[in-house]
Amino acid sequence: MIPFTHLHVHSQYSILDGAASVEALVIKAKKDGMKALALTDHGSMFGIKEFHAKCKKSGIKPILGCETYVASRTIYDKKDKIDRSGYHLILLAKNKTGYKNLIKLISIASSEGFYYKPRIDKDLLIKHSEGLIATSACLGGEVPNLLMNNQLNRAEESIQWYKSIFGDDYYLELQRHPSEFAQQRIEVYDQQVKVNKLILQLAKKYSVKVIASNDVHFTNAEDADAHDLLICLNTGKDLDDPNRMRYTKQEWFKTHSEMNELFKDVPEALANTNEIAEKVENYELDEAPVMPVFPIPEEFGAEKDFELKFPKEKLIDEFGIESFERLGGYHKVLRIKLEAAYLRHLTFLGAEKRYGKPLPEDVTKLLDFELDTIKQMGYPGYFLITQDFINEARKMGVLVGPGRGSAAGAAVSYSTGITNIDPIKYNLLFERFLNPDRISLPDVDIDFDDDGRQLVLDYVTKKYGKEKVAHICTFGTLATKMAIRDVARVLKLPLPEADRLAKLVPETPKMTFEKAFKESADLKKEKKSGNPLIVKTLKLAETLEGSIRHSGVHACGILISRDPLTNHIPLMPTKDGGNLLVTQYDGRYVENIGLLKMDFLGLKTLSIIKETLENIKLSKGINLDIDNIPWEDEKTYGLFSHGESTAIFQFESEGMKKHLRDLKPNRFEDLVAMNALYRPGPMKYIPDYIARKHGRQKVDYDLPMMEKYLNETYGITVFQEQVMLLSRLLANFTRGDSDTLRKAMGKKIISVMDKLKVKFVDGCKANFQFIDECTLTGKKPEVVIEKIWKDWEAFAEYAFNKSHSVCYAYIAYQTGYLKANFPAEFMAANLSRNLNNITDITKLMTECKRMKLNVLGPDVNESFIKFTANKKSDIRFGMGAIKGVGANAAQDIITARDKNGEFKTIYDFVENVNLQTVNKKNLEAMAMAGGFDNLNKIKRSSFFVGNDENDKTTFIEKLLRYGNKIQNESQSMQQSLFGSFESDAVIKKPDIPQVDEWPKLIFLEKEKNLIGIYLTSHPLDDYKLEIENFCSRDISLKDLNNDIEKYKNKEFTFGGMVTAVREATSKNGNPFSTLTLSDYSDSNEFFFFGQDYVNFHKYCKSGLFVMVKGSVRQRYNSEYYEFKISQIELLSEVRKNYIKSITINLPLNKVNEKIIGEFEKLTLNNKGNTLLKFNIYDWENNRQLKMFSRNSKINLTDSLLNLFEEQLDITYRIN
Repeated sequence: MIPFTHLHVHSQYSILDGAASVEALVIKAKKDGMKALALTDHGSMFGIKEFHAKCKKSGIKPILGCETYVASRTIYDKKDKIDRSGYHLILLAKNKTGYKNLIKLISIASSEGFYYKPRIDKDLLIKHSEGLIATSACLGGEVPNLLMNNQLNRAEESIQWYKSIFGDDYYLELQRHPSEFAQQRIEVYDQQVKVNKLILQLAKKYSVKVIASNDVHFTNAEDADAHDLLICLNTGKDLDDPNRMRYTKQEWFKTHSEMNELFKDVPEALANTNEIAEKVENYELDEAPVMPVFPIPEEFGAEKDFELKFPKEKLIDEFGIESFERLGGYHKVLRIKLEAAYLRHLTFLGAEKRYGKPLPEDVTKLLDFELDTIKQMGYPGYFLITQDFINEARKMGVLVGPGRGSAAGAAVSYSTGITNIDPIKYNLLFERFLNPDRISLPDVDIDFDDDGRQLVLDYVTKKYGKEKVAHICTFGTLATKMAIRDVARVLKLPLPEADRLAKLVPETPKMTFEKAFKESADLKKEKKSGNPLIVKTLKLAETLEGSIRHSGVHACGILISRDPLTNHIPLMPTKDGGNLLVTQYDGRYVENIGLLKMDFLGLKTLSIIKETLENIKLSKGINLDIDNIPWEDEKTYGLFSHGESTAIFQFESEGMKKHLRDLKPNRFEDLVAMNALYRPGPMKYIPDYIARKHGRQKVDYDLPMMEKYLNETYGITVFQEQVMLLSRLLANFTRGDSDTLRKAMGKKIISVMDKLKVKFVDGCKANFQFIDECTLTGKKPEVVIEKIWKDWEAFAEYAFNKSHSVCYAYIAYQTGYLKANFPAEFMAANLSRNLNNITDITKLMTECKRMKLNVLGPDVNESFIKFTANKKSDIRFGMGAIKGVGANAAQDIITARDKNGEFKTIYDFVENVNLQTVNKKNLEAMAMAGGFDNLNKIKRSSFFVGNDENDKTTFIEKLLRYGNKIQNESQSMQQSLFGSFESDAVIKKPDIPQVDEWPKLIFLEKEKNLIGIYLTSHPLDDYKLEIENFCSRDISLKDLNNDIEKYKNKEFTFGGMVTAVREATSKNGNPFSTLTLSDYSDSNEFFFFGQDYVNFHKYCKSGLFVMVKGSVRQRYNSEYYEFKISQIELLSEVRKNYIKSITINLPLNKVNEKIIGEFEKLTLNNKGNTLLKFNIYDWENNRQLKMFSRNSKINLTDSLLNLFEEQLDITYRIN
């Protein structure tokens, strides 16, 4: 058998065209004994780095390539059909030079040559051909295509041209796909036979070698159907579409024996594949870090000055020969020395501002250690770059977070402004960030406010060069549920069945079919369903699970390079045509090839903080520095202690609120601990932490010496850093050892843990203090050591990074401080930033109500672009948030207001705003949303009518004409020397139409349509009593929509408004109707057939307020569940039909002549049919007295209930 190498192979990275995973291809190649393997995805190098790594690991030589598209003309021709894709050409990198040229070609193809496909052209091939092998590709290649179309002369010219460029590295490709399907046999295989015959003749004529290939698109023959379905997903076609794109189903990864059988008549074509494999060199893609050059000010020093000061021998003495060579020799080490010196200069300048002058000795010692470690690792440039753009961000007014993760453990980070967290104060550890015993790139995650992130990115791009900065790509894969839905759509499985199958997949992270079948017996049962289409759907979905569906851009990952990135990594444009390019390798691989990765995160919470600060400046004239607020603020800790943490970063869940109320935090460390404990695993220790804090449980330490690092968490190990510090204290571990222990425990690296345990045992036994304390407490050292080690092993299951927790608690405290001290300004910022999320808006509006904050509608005299707080600490809706107004019109209104003062009348408004920017559409939106309510007390409806029914010109149109005339007259006066100052008197102000306001429901709907929420009131507010007392509590329509099966066989009652209806006739000719019911949370559509139609269709009228009763039951003839309505009645009838009595709860100390007189007056003025009862209670003596009025019954109106609640401050109970 002739050894064979696959050289034309597509993986899943030929997106929605290849169905084979890289791993599956490598495994099959290894199993078949192949020594080498190529990857040639369409037009991209997405999978190259992963492929290279997996091949190396499996002992297979990786051949890195791409099936490129060569433009018929040039890459700059993008007009005609001929330019749309171009001819296919396989390019393989035979060495590192070829790999670099391939990167250049693919980057240019994606960024400059893209026209339907990423294209290169022949000029580019001439320029970048060195180190590349080319093959003629499939029937889409230039030579095969010309031969297929009987253009023999042009095919010969093409062969000669490619041979002139690539010489003996140009090969002609033979393919044979003997399809079993007649159409594909005619369209593909017969053409291949024809072309192959001519290729063999031309190969001989021009001394070009031939190779055999199989154009691999999937792994095994049985995957053909799944691949076929993938093509349907790609093209948006159904499986049974006769005109869809089809492959031959022969494109699987064939074995040695299969390829030998297929090409037994052309053995040289098989042998030549190995010739190519042997030509390809083994080369590495990973490189040492390529650190960007940070420009150091000339006045500090230059490399040439350092060259005189530090000859080679001196640097070898300082760095050690091993580090000197690892870092790249003299010139690179000299640069590091210069950067380290400048970093030291900046660090000590900053440290004196942070810690005072002179610096405490322990601070100096720590900074010396950290700076030396950074220098030895070769990363001072990293810190210089990071501190530069962070400090520049602050200068630009961008709000920067405290940092997140272990970077906060570096005193150098704190001193240079990278973070605002003091690691010494909070016992954070540098080696958690950079382990001196293990060289690894530092990783700083930086949070910026959402709007400011782009400003920082622009700064970095300008400073280092557009060609040296890029986004990092991501790949979206076909997840379990999506795979079911996609496959079902192509196979035409009915939508309800597809939904049912998808809902059987458990809702847990990182779900796979393998896990789903284990966790869901119902889903597993469907694999043997009586419906063959369901069985096929699950089978194909499982095969396609994990397929790459699309590429995207990482939310925060950014690369910064020393030289153009296309020297190292293939790039492509972003889909939105952004300024920066994006990598073709994802974040797992960019650091391995030596590139510097930074995480620029846009954090919404920082945007909320920034907006709050702007609101405080507007409403109170205070410039608050959020990084210099008091950290012992009683109001802030009071807010946390009462669990009033809605909208507080990381602390707003209901479970967290409950624990906060029990904990009553009164120090920052409590917030840090809660942030770490409130997660699966450590959550079980929260009750112990709370009990110990309040003295209800004794705080115990295994040894007294451990109190030093455990006292802040009341003896409970909460943080990884505590284990690290204790390992040093107890067993004299080095900094590096302690971090290695942390990592080994967290990742359960048993071999490392076993070695470290021996070291820990020996260290403890050699520690005199440890042994002495064991003796004093009557404990055996061996027993104590074993207990501590076992505790740590258990702790490793949930260990949390303290640096991370401190950073999060820092932001939580800041948001808590703002909410406690500037509540209106803080809630206004939250409303602004969540305007498009109705769930969050509802939650925030509820919180505003609890806080007794009024949220007022838009007003041209008080509103700004966003939500703000006014002088009375009410929240005012932003004009820019009104649909149909926008930021530009809002800004013009604000500008006119600032210039001329508040608008006194609607006429004053149109006289002064720029009516070119503030147009009719803007005015209509403002009027309908209530922006003019406080001018002339004009009804909103008045703006949209004329003076009478015959007047078709609306008041708004008249106002615009009036305003334009006034403004034109004013301009004329300015331009004319003889302008009349009396001229505005002759321009008559239009009369305000006197009409009734819209009905309440129409009024509120119009308002909601423009501002997204019911603001003035909610239509259901009139039925608050009915909904609270006679409808199901703790469940809403939203809960039913989210997970109806959870409530099966349960009865519920909902109150709501009918917002949509439909009357229709079924296929059988029977009438039916639908009703859409909306409550405070969501909407649900209900269908009425048969007797239900007879009973309920009278309620199918928009605008009705109804109460529906029913139960969650299985649909007729289906496995789906629905809420089946059994009774409907008008909400307006509920009070009369159901309320029999009201009980007033009165504390004994409130019973006096005045209150008795108030009740007498109320009963006289509100006579009705509801029995009035009283419950008088005395909590001090634990007594209560129940009474009722024998001769007074009342009419239970909303105004009466409001009086009870707001004026008399008493509670009541219905029935």
